[in-house]
Amino acid sequence: MDCEADMAIPKKKAQISVYLDPDVMKTLSAYAARRAQPMSLIVEAAVASFLSPDGEERREAATSKRLDRQDRRLARLERDIGITVETLALFIRFWLTTTPPLPEPAAKAARAQAGVRYDNFVAALGRRLAQGPRLQQEIPEDVLDPGARDEPEA
Repeated sequence: MDCEADMAIPKKKAQISVYLDPDVMKTLSAYAARRAQPMSLIVEAAVASFLSPDGEERREAATSKRLDRQDRRLARLERDIGITVETLALFIRFWLTTTPPLPEPAAKAARAQAGVRYDNFVAALGRRLAQGPRLQQEIPEDVLDPGARDEPEA
């Protein structure tokens, strides 16, 4: 009989007092006003969510999602650096194998023009970076991942 009586009488909520940082209080007030909800209801929901057994799982899932995003960004960065290094190495090898050494009078003239040619190179590089397309955009993603070609197409 006591059990039936407990079920019929709604439980009264307990009151507590908390101290909030002024910025947190301002944010809470603004949120409550936007939602047209009492602040106590919002705080109760927040505390319940924080104490919920699945709260840790949700936080872990959010952290995993962020880590996965960072992993993808890091993989793209690694790919781009690999392209850059290989491009530079290929250019240097090609240049060294196709450019004969200059005779001394011509070498002096070339050295005199080196600063101007370098400035032109930097200007051209700046235009390319500003206007695109960039080299890494011109190379398909699966070029560096041979396993990607072995997968069946859907």
